[in-house]
Amino acid sequence: MTLQGKTTLVTGGTSGIGRAVAMKLAHRGAYLTATIAPRMAARGGGAIISISTMAATIGMSGLAAYGASKAAIEALTKSWNAEYGPQGVRVNVVAPGPTRTPANAAMGEMFDALTATVPARRGADPDEIAAAVCFLASDEASFIYGAVLHADGGRVAV
Repeated sequence: MTLQGKTTLVTGGTSGIGRAVAMKLAHRGAYLTATIAPRMAARGGGAIISISTMAATIGMSGLAAYGASKAAIEALTKSWNAEYGPQGVRVNVVAPGPTRTPANAAMGEMFDALTATVPARRGADPDEIAAAVCFLASDEASFIYGAVLHADGGRVAV
């Protein structure tokens, strides 16, 4: 897989940062996408990948606002795809499940309990999430438009 010469925007990554920063990134990432997408379209295409979460799809106690903000990003992604897809801009989302990051390590037993609900029975390695993003940015994903790729070990499927 090669990414050389590709124009890609990735927004919304939140692991390892505070809740307030995460919410601002989710909010500002949408504005950044709205600004960049028309320019990508004018240049003949590109890929935009937003980072969501499984909490956008399944209800999770204490994460209502966070999940709702990410669900909004997923809805915007589909609209942007309809608007800019015909000009070659592929707009997609990666929705990670529990991921082993320093911030999540601090959750201790709560993280262990969360990963126990995942069919894969483990949290993702950050490199696995990065691989999903790189795939969507690559030519191998050239026919994938408006998708939400759940990189969650099967969690939203059960």
